[in-house]
Amino acid sequence: MKNILARLYASLQGLLVPVVLLAIWQYLSAHAIVNPQILPAPTAVIAKWWEYLLPTEAFDPSRSGYLAWLFSGEMIHDAYASMYRVVVGFLVGTVLALPLGLLMGANDRIYKLFNPLIQILRPIPPIAFIPLSILWFGLGNPPAIFLIVIGAFFPVLMNTIAGVRHVDGIYIRAARSLGASQTTMFLRVMLPAATPYILTGARIGIGTAFIVVIVAEMIAVNNGLGYRILEAREFFWSDKIIAGMFTIGLLGLAIDSGMNRLNNYLLKWHRGIESN
Repeated sequence: MKNILARLYASLQGLLVPVVLLAIWQYLSAHAIVNPQILPAPTAVIAKWWEYLLPTEAFDPSRSGYLAWLFSGEMIHDAYASMYRVVVGFLVGTVLALPLGLLMGANDRIYKLFNPLIQILRPIPPIAFIPLSILWFGLGNPPAIFLIVIGAFFPVLMNTIAGVRHVDGIYIRAARSLGASQTTMFLRVMLPAATPYILTGARIGIGTAFIVVIVAEMIAVNNGLGYRILEAREFFWSDKIIAGMFTIGLLGLAIDSGMNRLNNYLLKWHRGIESN
């Protein structure tokens, strides 16, 4: 019971600042201190968000079921398109980064071979690849997914390398004294010890992928949350712009919370993680 009350208190405490900011925002817009056309009131944004969420056509039982109609809203389609690109790009980037990071972390020769190239490419933001991605892949999903792959690749890679290279020497010496082979040492010592770093890299990588997809959708595709925000800007629909930003924030929070829960579940064995 005490744990539930403590969590409830922490949640209410975390809502204090957003509620105060929303109240100030509402006051400024309602009293025309700020131009409502530029910064519409929270109530107007919520109304637009609800309109953006709901289906535009009336329910027709002869055409589709109720659930299909309910999830036919413009925002649902845009959110699905964005999430599809994020998931595919993140998975491809992780599949490419993980084995390379493990090899570079475990083998000095491979590290010295690839590290100069990695350090040259890593500081280049994924946005800088937009012109090339359009030239190489045209428009649509491929260039957007390519940019997301780049955005997810380097956080996973660098954290994996750091995790393997920073394994506590005590574990290495203990494994050697017990006669562990190089393969056993890698699979049973280095990889588990590096897992917290890898999962942290994955959490950062999927967050970066979500940022990149919004930018990519503003340029290379004709659907998704980023595209819809750009479209709203063209028509000066400030309420829809903020409603789209609010949707992005909710999805980002859901993704980060899910990754955090997954990390805590997979790292129950790791010291410093308290299992509830």
